[in-house]
Amino acid sequence: MPDRRGANWQDLRPRLISAAVLIVVAGAAIGAGGLFYGVLVIAAMCGMASEVATLFRTSVRSWRGVLYVAWMGCAGLAAFYGHWSAVPAFVMSAFIFGPPLWAGSAVIIAAGAALLWLRLCTPPGAWSVLFAIAVVVCSDSTAYVVGRVAGGPKLAPRISPGKTRSGAMGGLAGALIAGVVVASLWGADSVVLMRSAVWAVLLGVLAQAGDLAESAVKRARGVKDSGTLLPGHGGLLDRFDALLAVAPLAAMLSLAARPGQGFWSVGPGDVWAALLRLTGQ
Repeated sequence: MPDRRGANWQDLRPRLISAAVLIVVAGAAIGAGGLFYGVLVIAAMCGMASEVATLFRTSVRSWRGVLYVAWMGCAGLAAFYGHWSAVPAFVMSAFIFGPPLWAGSAVIIAAGAALLWLRLCTPPGAWSVLFAIAVVVCSDSTAYVVGRVAGGPKLAPRISPGKTRSGAMGGLAGALIAGVVVASLWGADSVVLMRSAVWAVLLGVLAQAGDLAESAVKRARGVKDSGTLLPGHGGLLDRFDALLAVAPLAAMLSLAARPGQGFWSVGPGDVWAALLRLTGQ
């Protein structure tokens, strides 16, 4: 069924309501930082872990399911308290749950640790998280609207029949605009604004890739949504799949940023200098 002007918009209202609630709660947590923010991120990590376990037929009421969810919570606590060397250990040791759950844990832990790092350990703090989330939200929203209005050829019909190429292009445009707006509000000059546009588009590509990857997993498992927690969106994985891909790159870029600067200000020279530091040169 083509996604054109006559497309069904009946799911827009619950999507908007859920999005509004998320914006209020997440906005308050991001602004407050500290324990409030940490609890929200860790709770989201545990919630997504429970959805991954359910997708792969592991009951969250079984001892294995409980341990898996607790594993994600402990990894989040380690990151929150700054024990960064312990975070990779949680990822590697999660292999005891089997390859599918281990892969899920690696993605969730990487993203959760990245979000904690961006808010609590980078100079821009809340702005870093805001940039990443704004890119994801605007990419998703503009892709949804443009895809429904313009329709056209499918982007990946075997993975996600509802997504169109026009929607993908609209999503990238939305990501670019969101990144430039946030960087501008932060106080970026013209050079940094150009860099923020480039990184916003790249993050937009990753956001769409994360969305498609989660859709592929759901299709392979024979389910429509990862959960039912968020009306109009499905589960936490359905809502945050794009952020799972975006947050780790944003955190890695922050390691190359100059003192006091956001990750969106990173240029080629900064990346090269960071690589030299990593290699000890």
